[in-house]
Amino acid sequence: MRNDPQDQLTDSEEDTHNFLVNLPLFDSFNVDEISVLAKYMSYVHLHRGEYLFVEGDKGNFMGFVVRGVLEVLKKSETGENIVIARLTKGSSIGEMALIDKSPRSATIIAKQPTTLVTLTAKGLELLAEKSPTMGIKVIQKVARLLSLNMRRTSSKLADLLQTKS
Repeated sequence: MRNDPQDQLTDSEEDTHNFLVNLPLFDSFNVDEISVLAKYMSYVHLHRGEYLFVEGDKGNFMGFVVRGVLEVLKKSETGENIVIARLTKGSSIGEMALIDKSPRSATIIAKQPTTLVTLTAKGLELLAEKSPTMGIKVIQKVARLLSLNMRRTSSKLADLLQTKS
């Protein structure tokens, strides 16, 4: 890293950098790119039982689990919340919000104290304005995550439908 004071990371940004560098999602980013990205991200800390967001809320950020466990809940036709996934260290959540700006499609609750590193839609917009190449690279990574999640969900649905027939 250069020694220009503007390039120095705060302690929080350094922690974010150290977390991001170990995520497979960002393995094609060099150290400087991860440092730039870290400047646009922040931490969210949740207590056990605290909601990150509720189905139907406006979505304006995505996050990565640094530590802890989150449960993804989806309302059934009867209005009951059903656990559809558990997210642990390295898992991502909320990617769709950065792309389609639609309401949240599920509820997320912390099953234990949990820390996430988040990127807001505004943060992504500011990053893209300052560095269009980095903005595109992040959007490509988010699109890849969405694609992988869709493939995984399609496979689970196919398995479920096969067991019902």
